[in-house]
Amino acid sequence: MSKKLLVIGSVWPEPSTTAAGCRMQQLLGALLRFGYKITFATTASRTEYSLDLEKIGVAEVTIQLNHSSFDDFIKKLLPTIVIFDRFMVEEQFGWRVAEFAPKALRILNTEDLHALRKAREEASRKQSPFVTDHWKNHPMTLRETASIYRCDLSLIISTYEMEILQKELHIPSELLMHLPFMVDVSTISKEKFIPFDDRKGFISIGNGKHAPNVDAIKVLKQEIWPSIRKELPDADIHIYGAYLPQQVSQMHHPKSGFYVKGWTENVDVVLNSAKVLLAPLQFGAGIKGKLMDAMRTGTPSVTTTVGAEGMHKDLPWNGAITNNWKAFAQISVKLHQSKDLWETAQEQGLELLQTIYNRAFLQDRLEERVNQIRRALETHREQNFIGKLLQHQTMMSTKYMAKWIEAKNKSCT
Repeated sequence: MSKKLLVIGSVWPEPSTTAAGCRMQQLLGALLRFGYKITFATTASRTEYSLDLEKIGVAEVTIQLNHSSFDDFIKKLLPTIVIFDRFMVEEQFGWRVAEFAPKALRILNTEDLHALRKAREEASRKQSPFVTDHWKNHPMTLRETASIYRCDLSLIISTYEMEILQKELHIPSELLMHLPFMVDVSTISKEKFIPFDDRKGFISIGNGKHAPNVDAIKVLKQEIWPSIRKELPDADIHIYGAYLPQQVSQMHHPKSGFYVKGWTENVDVVLNSAKVLLAPLQFGAGIKGKLMDAMRTGTPSVTTTVGAEGMHKDLPWNGAITNNWKAFAQISVKLHQSKDLWETAQEQGLELLQTIYNRAFLQDRLEERVNQIRRALETHREQNFIGKLLQHQTMMSTKYMAKWIEAKNKSCT
């Protein structure tokens, strides 16, 4: 019997612009390796950065929201597994999958906890400290948690998010799996890194559609870069990222060494030329692709507790972590000047990759966990009473709302 897998995406994957796109590309690669015949479906429109999935052996399908054509599509496909990319997609299509492909294993790929990111952003805008109670009582947390319960397994990218889901919300560990970025560590070694003396300057990377990145660039420009430039008057910083808004583009100021470059096709090339990556993130969630890319290329990074959260367990960071902008600038200068400090940070990044992000180990764990649940899916669902309850209640309300929207749309045509 062929193993069919359907991924319902919120967008077409863009690995060259977002960490979420890289995450999806890694997941698809792993699932292809497991022998699944994969179909990727989404309601979204393509962009110039969208990954050509057919090139890697994944079928592409465009689907409609609130439309019975999806019911016919999934009944014909009869997938073994369905992956929802983000909880909003599960809200939209979960009831249809449960009704028309009831035997399919349902997996939620969270990317990060959207409610956590939202709650932190709101706290940051109000200039108030973030407290978990605000996140726990946030309306989006209720939606996201319900989605986790309705699925058979949720993939969680951050150790911190694994911890708060279990400790604060008491979600059973049987419904969760920690799966960070998966890196082929066999191709990475200190000998292959561009050495200290062949690099110069600083770099910052972030997609402009992501509010934490735009905020971080503002902090760099206003709080950190002037202090660095005072100590290193000839230093430059290059800001990269797709979809950078006008307010960021206007920060371009070569005279002060602040260069806004925009999107780069190959992030490794620009990272390999820089000595230090700067990421002064004040809010956000998940784990950060830019910091992972820095480790992969042997580029030390300076970030905040939110930036490094859930990424390094108890191991030393690939550079430095601080929330004080004066200290941030000082350690950034030291890393740029001291070869010994820089190489130590680089080695710590290598250790993190090998210990936490080893692709071969993580893929084996994923395959084993999926197979384990598939073998006893009925029992697994019986033990998830809250999930059954939510599936029943949500299916009724969402189903008839979707049917009402579909009938309304038909009457308007």
